[in-house]
Amino acid sequence: MHTDPAALETLAEAAAHETLEVAPDGSVVGYRARRTLRLRVELTRQLRRRRVQLILGFLVLLPFILWAAFEFGTEGGGARSGGFVDLATSSAPNFVVFALFATGSFLLPMIVALFFGDTIASEASWSSLKYLLAMPIPRHRLMRQKAITSALLSLFAITLLPAVALGVGVVFYGAGEALSPTGDAIPFDKAMVALVLTICYLAIHLLWVAGVALFLTVSTDAPLGAVGGTVLVAILSQILDQITALEGLRNYLPTHYAFAWSDLISTDIDWSNMAAGAFSAIAYGAFFGLLAWRRFRTKDITS
Repeated sequence: MHTDPAALETLAEAAAHETLEVAPDGSVVGYRARRTLRLRVELTRQLRRRRVQLILGFLVLLPFILWAAFEFGTEGGGARSGGFVDLATSSAPNFVVFALFATGSFLLPMIVALFFGDTIASEASWSSLKYLLAMPIPRHRLMRQKAITSALLSLFAITLLPAVALGVGVVFYGAGEALSPTGDAIPFDKAMVALVLTICYLAIHLLWVAGVALFLTVSTDAPLGAVGGTVLVAILSQILDQITALEGLRNYLPTHYAFAWSDLISTDIDWSNMAAGAFSAIAYGAFFGLLAWRRFRTKDITS
């Protein structure tokens, strides 16, 4: 296994001061790679960052902002036209559906891009990455622990928004049926099952965002570049998806099945779009994840 010469020199100097015991092969007696950068430590460290706290706080506040917009921005109780905006105030499940529709195309992908795109590039920008690797933390473990932490934060964010929206909806609109623009009505208990499945689908669908952001974060020392690059890819994919002249080629765009979960709001669920969307997201996520691992494994760390 390759060992950084600078790290060995540091360990040797520490051993000279009797702070570390170095074996003949250059390893530290008692060193265990699995004890470095524990997941709990990294997760706590990330939760203490101001940007994570602001993001989670905004997700809690957003449903209240949407409620206030409906409460003070409408003209009395006009007739509903049947669209998702009008149906949003019909029940708590519909309020959750509207919140996910309003955030699914930009906000949620951006949050995932931020958690994954900032994770390693930020360490490089702070010039702390080389010291983490010189502790020494194996590269594969560093990347894995960072990715797992980002995944947990992303999953929590994806769950937090609909959970708060559901609470706000129950309080102000009641626990009624989930209505679709096509006229289907789903009882509240089945709507809750559909909500759980929706969160699961969103978590799988956004794997492609995580993969791209992870690849960019190990390719640059600028966190803004990694996050912004991922968001630009998502926007470009959405723009191309609107061009009908591309016909079947649009099915291969990573954002094409972003709202396939809406098929769950039906008495007769069609799983084909969600299956295709899940497969597409996993394929993109695995491809860019492997590229990220290969890039980080061979990258010359100078910061």
